[in-house]
Amino acid sequence: MPIETALSFIDPQQAQDADLLAIPFGKDLTAQVELPVPLPALLAHHEAKGESGEVVEVPVAHGDGVRRVLLYGIGDGGPRALRKAGALLARRAKGRRSIDVTLPQDAGEAGWSALAEGALLASYTMRIGASRTKAVEEIRFSGPEEARQVIERAEVVARATGLARDLSNTPSSEKNPAWLAARAVEVAERAGLTAKVWEPGDLAAGGFGGILAVGQGSASPPRLIQLSYEPEGHDGGHIVLVGKGITFDSGGLSLKPTEGMKFMKTDMAGGAVVISVLGALRELGVRTRVTGLVAAAENMPSGSAQRPGDVITHYGGRTVEVLNTDAEGRLVLADALAYADKELEPDTIVDLATLTGAISIALGRDVGAVFSGSDDLAKELLDAGTRSGDPLWRMPIIDEYRPGLDSAVADLTNIDFENTYGGGSITAALFLREFTGGRRWAHLDIAGVSRTTADDGILTKGATGFGTRLLLDWLTSGRS
Repeated sequence: MPIETALSFIDPQQAQDADLLAIPFGKDLTAQVELPVPLPALLAHHEAKGESGEVVEVPVAHGDGVRRVLLYGIGDGGPRALRKAGALLARRAKGRRSIDVTLPQDAGEAGWSALAEGALLASYTMRIGASRTKAVEEIRFSGPEEARQVIERAEVVARATGLARDLSNTPSSEKNPAWLAARAVEVAERAGLTAKVWEPGDLAAGGFGGILAVGQGSASPPRLIQLSYEPEGHDGGHIVLVGKGITFDSGGLSLKPTEGMKFMKTDMAGGAVVISVLGALRELGVRTRVTGLVAAAENMPSGSAQRPGDVITHYGGRTVEVLNTDAEGRLVLADALAYADKELEPDTIVDLATLTGAISIALGRDVGAVFSGSDDLAKELLDAGTRSGDPLWRMPIIDEYRPGLDSAVADLTNIDFENTYGGGSITAALFLREFTGGRRWAHLDIAGVSRTTADDGILTKGATGFGTRLLLDWLTSGRS
């Protein structure tokens, strides 16, 4: 379910009736609440220094009773510290009706936004069956009037991230390509987008051989989803976002082990991000034309599944020898990338995919990968990742590895079968580059960061929605 916690901005004088009151450590603290002991003595007693993630709980007189005040640390006052502080406050308020949070006066727009995003994202829950402790019902922020619009925009971004998490967390018993397409159409209707869905007959007629090949082993046929955003008076640019939408990945006939399949309901996380980002553009006032493509299929073994050794023809005519059916994400993305290049004529293409296990070995679970031949585009995305809290690390595209994708019977193979060069994430990026037509392009491999196994900070066990905040930041600022 989406984030249910309400968020609002109130006048400081209204912050009187909340279950909890949260105030940052600072010089004006005592003007907001009468503490039972002097502030320096209180902080010394708790050995509190005001670091991010530090909270001192104080009982204070309130009418005829007592209420709780949380003094929260803000560290260096930067976005990263405040995002962490917001998440901690939301977790401390679980199960309660409301919490009033006083914004740090000097944090500025980036800090206020991070605090609000952190609080709302940490309130995300995905409950099936017996519910856990419910998130706080309402978070009310108070502070400088100029923070009001900042908080409103932060809420749009956080709820978009929550939608990406919801789509990814939905069990594959419910989620198949048709289901994902239906959800995308619903988002389009709410957000004033144009939607188009290619069903199996349309895919066959259009020559989308990669998407069809990956989906041919499943009882749930594949789809290609297109969402289009074109604001009035747009700036003339055109960006295409492409997302991998594998609604469950068994590996096909190159079957995964059981452990490798446990989290494959989230193998469409890239597609979920694309849908969620497109759905937020109008509210955020993005001035650039943006098209989202989601290549959706279910990769299953059956008598009709594609086989290792098959040759498929992608959109535009390039042929690929399939040497491993578990390297399927690049096959569906290839069709979407080729279509974007040949039909949509974008200035820039960015694709997102839970593409390779190798990237988790290289970068772990906290940092996503960006591959791009454009230094400017890579820097834009790296900077957006730093600002948004979705960090990226630039990985190399090594042309000397390209011969590993040569095939004796087709234009390409889908893997370096002999593992001549290693670097599986790099050869995957090289494969995708073949279908971009030389356009300005970046590939985000989010396999390591798209899911988490624990509730921690802004994350809740399950899908993370990684990439949503990053792309929304990039689309609203910092592009050349």
